[in-house]
Amino acid sequence: MNLQSPHRVNVLLVDDRPENLVALEAILNSPSYHLVQANSGAEALRCLLNEDFAVILLDVQMPGMDGFETATLIRSRDRSRATPIIFITAFSSNDTHVFKGYSLGAVDYLFKPLEPEILTSKVQVFVELFQKTVEVKQQATQLAAVNSELSKSEERFRTLCACSPLGIYLADVEGRCTYINPRCQAICGLTLEESLADIWQREVHPEDRERVVADWLAWIKEGNEYSNEFRLAGSETVRWINVQSSPMFSDLGKLIGHVGTVRDVTDRKQAEEERGRLIREQVARQEAERANQMKDEFLAILSHELRTPLNAILGWSRLLRTKTFDQDTIEKALETIERNAKSQSQLIEDILDVSRILRGKLNLNKHPIRLESAIKLAIDSLQPLTEEKSIIIELTCSPNVGEVIGDFDRLQQIVWNLLSNAIKFSPQEGKVQVRLESVGDEAQIEIIDSGIGIAPDFLPYVFDRFRQADSSTTRSYGGLGLGLAIVRHLVEQHGGKVYAENNPGEGAKFTVALPVAQTNALAADDGSYLNDQAEVLPTLTNLQLLVVDDDDDTREFLIALLEDEGAMVRSAASVAGALAALESYWPDLLLSDIGMPEADGYELIARVREMEVLRGGKMPAIALTAYAREEERQQALEAGFQMHLSKPVDINKLIAAIANLTGILGNPDPTHILHDAQEQARCLFHKD
Repeated sequence: MNLQSPHRVNVLLVDDRPENLVALEAILNSPSYHLVQANSGAEALRCLLNEDFAVILLDVQMPGMDGFETATLIRSRDRSRATPIIFITAFSSNDTHVFKGYSLGAVDYLFKPLEPEILTSKVQVFVELFQKTVEVKQQATQLAAVNSELSKSEERFRTLCACSPLGIYLADVEGRCTYINPRCQAICGLTLEESLADIWQREVHPEDRERVVADWLAWIKEGNEYSNEFRLAGSETVRWINVQSSPMFSDLGKLIGHVGTVRDVTDRKQAEEERGRLIREQVARQEAERANQMKDEFLAILSHELRTPLNAILGWSRLLRTKTFDQDTIEKALETIERNAKSQSQLIEDILDVSRILRGKLNLNKHPIRLESAIKLAIDSLQPLTEEKSIIIELTCSPNVGEVIGDFDRLQQIVWNLLSNAIKFSPQEGKVQVRLESVGDEAQIEIIDSGIGIAPDFLPYVFDRFRQADSSTTRSYGGLGLGLAIVRHLVEQHGGKVYAENNPGEGAKFTVALPVAQTNALAADDGSYLNDQAEVLPTLTNLQLLVVDDDDDTREFLIALLEDEGAMVRSAASVAGALAALESYWPDLLLSDIGMPEADGYELIARVREMEVLRGGKMPAIALTAYAREEERQQALEAGFQMHLSKPVDINKLIAAIANLTGILGNPDPTHILHDAQEQARCLFHKD
């Protein structure tokens, strides 16, 4: 127990003669004393009112109130009753005065002249006694405070243990309970001096019992921290408890027992199970929503990819049947029809392949194949695409690659799909590398393009059906997102594997690994049609039209059609090109695609409506797009288009719509069309 050193001790000097006080102060001068002077009995009493003194040096002979009278009054007060008094006198040394002084409680009676050593030693004795007394009082006070705090702490501990929501127990080194609180007994039925192992044997759920008892015995033996959760099989319900325990050690580090807690966690466990169930349901719901979203995106892309080539096919077909062109235009039209028909055929074939895969009906006609032949045929079939983009294909084949057992057409399809994908994503005048080599017991095909590569977050899903890195209306590359999924399935059907990665530097690399043979081993209908009967339509002579479409065939077809009807047509392949043209050219009508790279038709019409404020006039606009769902039609009208026509467009409807919106059919007020474009479209095409 730490005690602070007492302050300087007060010593009271009482004498009516100043020179005596000075002499006493000179004798007793010490840093341990605080000498207080009083020149009369009355002044001495005043000093004793507020201060405690270790000893009083009191002169006997003083005028007014002598030392004996002063001593009598000092002893009459509780605060100073025990203060030591040393009488000092120079006049009388008879026994009567001495006895009187002692009778008044004096501890000594000294005569002047004083011996300094004697006086100093006597005063020092009483100063030390006073200091010890102060120390004892402080110790007593602190001890009382400590005892009080211990009592309060013990009471708090009892209350805490009795009222704690946690079960608390103490056990000896053998695991027998030496203390349990009421909550512990209520939770798991612990009783004093019963072994915890015996309790676990009796109360723990049979499915957990063996594990719990083994863990507990091992922990008791090793004396480590213990934590476990298990079930108690009560008479009515099953409860979960959490048990935690720690070893207790003596000051010498000897194990003396264990302290532990028991907590009922049934509600938490039930909440965790419920939360887990909700999370599983949420994940399932999100997966279903994602599947629905992917389905919707796929259907939208499918509609776009089918309608875009169909628009050019039907448009040029109709023109060839109803108009007369020179031979060059006819050849160009037939080439366009053939190219777009092949594109549609490939899309339909991919869809049918996926359908066969999903139904397990994709059969293979396997026989020994040399992969080099399949690769070269695939490269030859893609020559028009490579020439169109001026892409160089570098083929490297190792001479020692063995044959594989497979379906020649399907192996060629694997290479064709990967090559067409590489060509699509390679830039103009790019390069595609094709390598065939033997790696261990596998034949390995690598196809490396010089394109944009694969987004890291999309890389794990690149072979998934219906998944595309960009399915927005501003995507730069077409396709259904089926080709790579078909590749993976066909490769796996041949017992191989296919990998995708970003090629260091630029582009993407696809690797197909197929097992080498052992030496002893040997269309969709979307309801669109053309009306063969020609209709009498107004001429579009001298109308100023702006056609915006990123598809070259569609744009050229529209230009040819509209110019043949007498219109003066300008065109743009992008939103940026259209806006640049509108800076110096304000047409009578805008005919725009929706899905275009970088910026779409919705952004274009928004900019056009902003420009109208400066131009001071409205520009009719038709959305001509392969995005043909009802919500897309509504979105186009809400964005600012007066009409939404889906590809492939009926030529007569397109001409009639242009004539109507520009006022040629007797409705010169475009604002009326803005007000109710949908109703006018019904009126215009009611015969359909």
